Parts: sequence; C-alpha cells; structure tokens
Amino acid sequence: MAAAISLPIWISKSTSTKINAYNAKPRISYPLKTPRNAVGPILFNKSHSLYPLSIFERSGRHEHHFTPKAASSSSVGSAEEPATKVKFQRSLSLPGCSTSLSLLGTGYREKVFAIIGVKVYAAGLYVNDSVFSRLDAWRGHSAAAIQQDTSLFNMIFEANLEKSLRIVLVRDIDGKTFWDALDEAISPRIKSPTAEDKSALSTFRGVFQGKPLKKETSIFLTWIDPTKMLVSLSFDGTPSSVDAIIESTNVASALFDVFLGGYPVSPSLKASVANGLEAALK
Repeated sequence: MAAAISLPIWISKSTSTKINAYNAKPRISYPLKTPRNAVGPILFNKSHSLYPLSIFERSGRHEHHFTPKAASSSSVGSAEEPATKVKFQRSLSLPGCSTSLSLLGTGYREKVFAIIGVKVYAAGLYVNDSVFSRLDAWRGHSAAAIQQDTSLFNMIFEANLEKSLRIVLVRDIDGKTFWDALDEAISPRIKSPTAEDKSALSTFRGVFQGKPLKKETSIFLTWIDPTKMLVSLSFDGTPSSVDAIIESTNVASALFDVFLGGYPVSPSLKASVANGLEAALK
C-alpha cells in the first residue's frame, strides 16, 4: 500500500487556518497563538510546514471572507447564524448556572478540503447579563475598537460570572477528530502544563472519545468562573446534565483564548460578539 501523503492546504492567503489532507481524509489544524511581535512566516512544527501570517492576522484584522453579519432575527426567541442558518436561542438556562444566560454573538468554523471551504460548526457565546456592569470603561466604543481590545475580553473571562459557548455541528464528525482539533489549539497555549492541567485535559478528552457526533449535536463549554468549566453534550437541544467538570485555570483560560483571543479560530464569532458588546454598551 502506498504511504499516505500529507498535503497542506490553506483556506486563503489571508487566514492561518489550514488542514492536512492525508490522501483523501482531511484533518483540521487550528491556528496557534503567536507572539505579537512576530514578523513574517512562522514555522509550525507540529504540522511540519510553514504557517504564514498575513498582514491581516498580524494587525488583528481579517479580509472580507470572514466579515460576519450580525445574527439576524428569525423569531422572537432565537437568532440565526447567517452562514450556517443555525438558530440560537436568545436565552439559555444551563445545568450548573445560577441564572439564565443571554446570546451575545454567533459565528462559524470552516475548514478546507480540495480548495473548497466546508463549514464544520456554528457557535454562539452566551453571557450573564451582569457582566455589562463590569464594562463601563468601554461604553460608547465601536465594535472595531472592542474587537481589538484584549483587556475587555480578559475582563469578561476574569469576571466571576458564568458564560457559555454553544457549538452546533453542521455535519457528522467523530468525537476523536473533534477533540484532536480542539486539543491542537488548546495545548500550545499552555506553556508549562501542571499535573492539574494534564488531568483536566484528560478529563476533557474523555467526553469525546468513542462518541460519534452527529449533525446538530450541541456541545456546551461553560465557564463557571476562571478556574472551573462544565462540558455538556446534547443531541436534542439544551443539555439536562453535565458530562465533565474541568478544574484548571490554564485550560479554562486557553480555551477562552482559542475563541476570543488575538487569533480566534472563528473570526466571525469574535466580530459578532464585538457587535453585540457595542450594542449592549451604548
């Protein structure tokens, strides 16, 4: 049998998202968090190929391919993510949360196979409305300014208030593939993992191992506080129980950075969240 050939494919010159195609089977690769003062190409050893950042990534901006539209209303109680047509409830009550959470923004995650962009999931960020009282310093700021302000997103993460990311798959994927892609983004963001971090990652991994994740499966990643996360899977909407408790500040922080840090895996989600914050902080 011929050896598998790894062929790196980029979505476009303006995004660092890449997959490796092993013969005909795609593998997702998420972008690493890179140093702010990095200039020019960066070697991404884990995928043994160059991992170029364009001027758009280095400046924190993205080309129009990823410019999000605000979640459009589809009914009084839900909002639709425009690219995937996935509907998100505007308010959620989740196990482990002391109060209902409100939808702040939506986006999607895309990978490429044979030069064709394929959407993998839609995502929506929910927050405790009390967080807005902690953000008075940003009242009146534009969405563009909010999106580039890391201190604001740090404030949201560090607030001792619940927030949750709901991921809705728009195609079938096995649990191992989903976890491997997520771990590839989380692990490099933890410089020197402690025993606690390794245990938390092992617990996190166990939620997905051996599970076929069908289209429309929802994955809820809920930050109770900066040190503790809850993971829940639901195959028919809102979860009724918690599948895992992740107790590690480093893992919780790294996961938040994956989606809302300087190099988010879904630029459309972060931009939509910035739009939501602009509206909430007027």
